[in-house]
Amino acid sequence: MAWLLSEARVLASIDVADGIGQRFKGLLGRDSIDGAYAIPHCRWVHSLGMRFPLDVAFVDADNIVIKVVCLHRNRLSMPVPKARMVIEARAGAFERWGLVVGDELEIRSTNPNPVP
Repeated sequence: MAWLLSEARVLASIDVADGIGQRFKGLLGRDSIDGAYAIPHCRWVHSLGMRFPLDVAFVDADNIVIKVVCLHRNRLSMPVPKARMVIEARAGAFERWGLVVGDELEIRSTNPNPVP
């Protein structure tokens, strides 16, 4: 299990795509998501075949949110060249969490293996 934090404040639980299969599948096939989903080494995402709209945060190499978008179903995001990770959540989650451009994020894992 891992947690998404901003300024020592827990925003949500988070799953991290740690393999190519998880990166390609992402949230496809899910009816919803509790918490968030991180895709390291990612600059764009799609919502083709998704069952719900997404909040998407693009995060740079310093773990700073550089862009936030709401991605409706069956859409493609524009690539964000400076992004090094994408955080996805159900649409509306970022507003509830207070997540905005400029926030510094941390993914803290409860297992001893570090999260990218």
